[in-house]
Amino acid sequence: MGKRMVILGGGESGIGAALLAQKNGYEVFVSDSGSLKKNYRNELLNAGIDFEEGSHNVEKILRADEVMKSPGIPEKNEMVKKIRKKGIEIISEIELAFRFKGNSKIIAITGSNGKTTTTALTFHICNKAGLNCAMVGNIGFSFARQVAFNPKELYVAEISSFQLDDIQTFRPDVAVLTNITEDHLDRYEYKFENYIRSKFRVTMNQQQNDYFIYCEDDEVTMKYINNPVAIGFNIQSKPLPISMRKQLAHGAFIKDGDMYIRTGSDYKMMSVFDFALRGKHNQYNTMAACLAAVTMDIHKDKIREAVQDFQSLEHRMEYVSTVRGVEFINDSKATNVNSTWYALESMTKPVILILGGVDKGNDYSLIAGLVKEKVKAIICLGTDNKKIHEAFGKFVNPIINTDNAIEAVQAAFHFAKKADVVLLSPACASFDLFKNYEDRGNQFKKAVKEL
Repeated sequence: MGKRMVILGGGESGIGAALLAQKNGYEVFVSDSGSLKKNYRNELLNAGIDFEEGSHNVEKILRADEVMKSPGIPEKNEMVKKIRKKGIEIISEIELAFRFKGNSKIIAITGSNGKTTTTALTFHICNKAGLNCAMVGNIGFSFARQVAFNPKELYVAEISSFQLDDIQTFRPDVAVLTNITEDHLDRYEYKFENYIRSKFRVTMNQQQNDYFIYCEDDEVTMKYINNPVAIGFNIQSKPLPISMRKQLAHGAFIKDGDMYIRTGSDYKMMSVFDFALRGKHNQYNTMAACLAAVTMDIHKDKIREAVQDFQSLEHRMEYVSTVRGVEFINDSKATNVNSTWYALESMTKPVILILGGVDKGNDYSLIAGLVKEKVKAIICLGTDNKKIHEAFGKFVNPIINTDNAIEAVQAAFHFAKKADVVLLSPACASFDLFKNYEDRGNQFKKAVKEL
């Protein structure tokens, strides 16, 4: 028999991994403690892959040579503890995909904020320049599924810290770290260092001829980047920093509204006023994407063109509509406080802010200044809103509790005047009231259209 691979978790990454492992001669068993989505169940049945749902068969799982753990399953899970105790190797889906990617290249993008936008923009540039590429990872198909069914010469992958926790040999040709802010601390024993170390793992296996793009203006990144003791290894790849605060000899920077790129040949790329994406945080995302494209030898005219016609993403500062002079913006993808900070920072009109959901150890003091300055009412959309009332109750009145999108939108509209903006930027995960942030964003948009 071939090696036995057990897949823990039957979501997109789990099913993608199962199909890829089977294709490469593994004996595969998929185990999900919840229930599988119908389309995933059908795929396993069609492929003749053994699976179970609703519980874990411990004996069957512990016969594995290797376990692929879905990123949503934490280390403290009882089944994971049993697998670790038996000494069975645990890998992530991107590790498995990496083994079978052949000669193709990888641009891997991670960071607390901006990674989805940066991934989408990088892919847009590469695709427009005619490269044979796919966008994978947390956005689009799982990396493993793409490798199994439609391999490409280049993968632009959005990668979370959870995916990086279980890599061994995964090595991107270009690693991008957008920034590091406190997020997901519930998964890292509430120790920020653990999360930081996890993010830096994207560079762990890189060699001298690979590239590492990072933000020189990000304090946390800079504190750890030259500290191998803290992150656990020496970074070997070529550094390509980005900055808005200083002119760099190497990398990308913005000076007086113009973006410059220096990677051997020096040139002025374009004016930031031509960027399709607005807001200071998107200037960082755009610089990172352009640098990644330059490492792929894409001509600057092609890059410039792609940056100008990029469409912004759904659920990320997405304009919904204007109702009686009140503008509605869907930023449901803001699942941490920093994302909400960026959203508020780019606001020029008075804001009615819809906030709340599952709190991952949020520190609301980070946005207190902006809330004080720009927000006239807060509508809570979550099951537990105590922390929001405590953080902002002193200087925002009213703060209203709601428990569905329709109620939240109606309450916000009630407090809004002409030329105000209603911003859904929750700073929290959505799992208390919604399936995911997309579901939350879609319900918000539907409620706005019904006003």
